[in-house]
Amino acid sequence: MLNHLRSIVQEVNSARDLKTALETIVSRIKAAMATEVCSVYLRDGDGKYMLMATDGLNENAVGHVRLGPKEGLIGWVVMREEPINLEDAESHPSFQYFPETGEERYSAFLGVPIIHQRAVLGVLVVQQAERRRFDEGEEAFLVTLSAQLAAVIAHAEATGVLARIGQQATEAKFTGVAGAPGVAMGTAVVITPVADLHSVPFRVVDDVEAEVAFFKRCLAVTRDEIKELGNQLKSRLNREEQALFDAYLSMLDDSSLAGEVTERIRQGICAPYAWSEVILEHELNFSSMEDGYLRERAADVLDLGRRVLSHLQESSRESRVYPENAILVGEELTAAMLGEVPKEHLLGLVSRKGSHNSHVAILARAMGVPTIVGAVDLPYKQLDGRELVVDGYNGIVYSDPGVELRKRYNAIYEEEQQLVKGLEALKDLPCESLDHHRVPLWVNTGLMADVFRSLERGAEGVGLYRTEVPFLLRDRFPSEEEQRVIYREQLEAFAPHPVTMRTLDIGGDKSLPYFPIEEDNPFLGWRGIRVTLDHPEIFLAQVRAMLKASESFNNLRIMLPMITSTSEVEVAQTLVYRAYHELLEEGYKIDLPPIGVMVEVPAAVYQVRELASRADFLSVGSNDLTQYILAVDRNNARVADLYHSFHPAVLRALQSIVTEAHAQGTPVTICGEMAGDPGAAILLAAMGYDVLSMNATSLPKVKSVIRSITMVQAEELLQRVMRMTDADEINAAVEEMLQQAGITRLLRPARTH
Repeated sequence: MLNHLRSIVQEVNSARDLKTALETIVSRIKAAMATEVCSVYLRDGDGKYMLMATDGLNENAVGHVRLGPKEGLIGWVVMREEPINLEDAESHPSFQYFPETGEERYSAFLGVPIIHQRAVLGVLVVQQAERRRFDEGEEAFLVTLSAQLAAVIAHAEATGVLARIGQQATEAKFTGVAGAPGVAMGTAVVITPVADLHSVPFRVVDDVEAEVAFFKRCLAVTRDEIKELGNQLKSRLNREEQALFDAYLSMLDDSSLAGEVTERIRQGICAPYAWSEVILEHELNFSSMEDGYLRERAADVLDLGRRVLSHLQESSRESRVYPENAILVGEELTAAMLGEVPKEHLLGLVSRKGSHNSHVAILARAMGVPTIVGAVDLPYKQLDGRELVVDGYNGIVYSDPGVELRKRYNAIYEEEQQLVKGLEALKDLPCESLDHHRVPLWVNTGLMADVFRSLERGAEGVGLYRTEVPFLLRDRFPSEEEQRVIYREQLEAFAPHPVTMRTLDIGGDKSLPYFPIEEDNPFLGWRGIRVTLDHPEIFLAQVRAMLKASESFNNLRIMLPMITSTSEVEVAQTLVYRAYHELLEEGYKIDLPPIGVMVEVPAAVYQVRELASRADFLSVGSNDLTQYILAVDRNNARVADLYHSFHPAVLRALQSIVTEAHAQGTPVTICGEMAGDPGAAILLAAMGYDVLSMNATSLPKVKSVIRSITMVQAEELLQRVMRMTDADEINAAVEEMLQQAGITRLLRPARTH
């Protein structure tokens, strides 16, 4: 059965559209289970369940039979959200007869719900004339298959909304997770990993003959490459191994793969997409063969496919011109991908993977770029060149927007600009409450663009400079001198205000292409201080660069990430002292900077007193701390709704940290995304945090909120929410206070849907 499962899922995955996917499902399940009928019912826009495909019932009923969530056996499966296995379907009180289906001949009935993201997307049904209950193995097979197919069907359904070749484009809506606030309207630019056959964007071509010629040029380059490789290895390969190169060359002939691809290009499909389709179809055919030798040839087909695709994509990238209103779209966007687009052209970001607190979302908020992440059902490969609307407030993407939608979002954009202008007047005013409680606001930076934005908004210092950003944007480790130049720009720009530089924090969701860290569970693996203490040469070069850069400014603070024990602090401090004394001996006139510790894992929360007694300051990384306390991967869109900064456990940990640290006389900063949330900022100020550090775009809003309340109000709110047991209840209490203070309008625009 496992082979049947794998084969069916693979085949459905490679289907070009929803209709093909559903037809594949019913025919393959019927054959695998040796039943007489297999059908699929899917939920439509009215919340009813329509017969969408069948193998066994009257095909004329497809698209006509519709049942509500309480109608018939299908409705019963929907209501129960569990399998219904009946020996005699007609005798069940929920049975409803539809003469057009011809199902009166079938007695045995097994219906399984297709559930995606907690909603019943449809029902998968098998039927048989013989009166009998389907056995446990058959039921388990159908349940397993339904679970695996749910996301595939949801994705295929979403893809089907988009227009195909020659059809009129229509407005379509897709949902994800709000990553960075704001709205943007522009042209989609699909970014994909190099030579990834599964993520090639769909694009229509106007000049078919030019595309065919381009495809043939890339094939010729690949043929020459394969011949050269074969000649180089000739002396080291036996006859059978040499034959593989001949097989590669024959597959590129016009009578083989090349011919199939050319035929699809002539239908108006771009060469990279046509090539990937053909290769994946052949790979599926080989991998499903029973003969072991032939099954292994699937890997050869994929290898050849990637070789040709790399040439097709390389040529495309060389000629790529980014539109002035580019919205970057991809499976998973990275900092390096953002760096490829001229900053003045980048209006928005949309990613299928990630969550509100993934690294790319944090960078986007720092850059002020409206972003949506975790759009798991987004058919991004079909979006290249289409017009998009990105609603970063509500986590919605619209493709091919109509006149009314454009008008609505233009109004929201204008409203945003007016709000920004209104907050600009606060730049030179202090961040203090109505009863004169001062709350210093610092910024989180990583790019030089952040510096100018931060200074424009009145930042009083840098609570977190992400030193990994220059590492992420290179194809090798930056040298000590290269780092010194970058760090000095930051220190000089903010002088005399303090600049807190976090030592290299890679691992988790931040990997360097030239220093890969492959782990099954990267967030619990080799990351942060663990990496740099294992590689003291990297740590020392970075610290030396920081110290050199601070000469004459002396506004540097060094911060250690991912600390879980006092021994890590002591080893890191020893290395900093060593670098400091080396530079003094070399003639540099520098001061020893304050050395701080990040509190971002539960182990550090329970050792705050010990850490505070050894460090000059503590800084809470609320993003990771929330993730680890709640055991929620902040990059996983499936559990994004479980990541709550206002969860009682998170708030209690935050209060405990500042209380314990202050008992040791050690100041505490918070530099996670919570600090930039105006509602959360009220609670953090009431808890006693000495500094709030956030992305520059959030700074005016937080300042506006703090200046609109008294600290007495903030403390009363904190006392009230600390007695609450639910994140939603706490969120509602914070919202209520903001409304009473008359400042809700400053925090978000009018709802957009």
